Amino acid sequence: MNPTASLTGAHLRTYNTIFQHPISHNLEWRTVVSLLGFLGEVAEESNGNLRVTRNGHILVLHPPRTKDVAESFEVMKVRHYLEQSETALPAPAETAGHWLLVIDHQGARIFRSELHGSLPVNIKPHEPDEYFRHAHHSMDFSRGEEKPDPNSFFEPVAAALQPAGPLLIFGTGTGMSSEMDQFVQWLKIHHPEQAGRILGSVVIDEHHRTAEQLLAKAREFYTAAALR
Repeated sequence: MNPTASLTGAHLRTYNTIFQHPISHNLEWRTVVSLLGFLGEVAEESNGNLRVTRNGHILVLHPPRTKDVAESFEVMKVRHYLEQSETALPAPAETAGHWLLVIDHQGARIFRSELHGSLPVNIKPHEPDEYFRHAHHSMDFSRGEEKPDPNSFFEPVAAALQPAGPLLIFGTGTGMSSEMDQFVQWLKIHHPEQAGRILGSVVIDEHHRTAEQLLAKAREFYTAAALR
């Protein structure tokens, strides 16, 4: 994929406009699509949305009703995507074995669960301070609840899990306050084959567990599952 350092002409002007402070309200949709197509791959989905893939990172965009990207939160979404996708998304090195996904609103970590000291793949959602500073201008902000497009977070997680085997998920909270529950439901709709590999989803108090403690709990789960 083309690095942003190679940008010139119209692509460079569009890139600079996306990162302009204060946020520009004269950013043309067609120029954004052209830039994303130059840096990565753009495909139109059956519902009219655009799916952008770059260095393993995925972004889903809803075409605006006008020729410009009018909403500040949409500009921020593209801005963060360009920053995050500059570096290739790491993927699990092996497909065999058991896997652990630890997910909440702050991010996702993917471990090879049976390996002691396993280093996780880390995937972050939009930076909350910048993103939600502008979210109140959009329809995705209601009753004080910040609601970014789940595709912008869940798609990269699903992509990183693509080669993984049996999967255990740890998360915090329940119902609509649980990123884990929302991800499982989203996965059943968008990637049912991956959802079929989930052996369990467990609510934990992640903030009081080290990585090794999380892995130990995952190994206990897989051992118990094998004995059933």
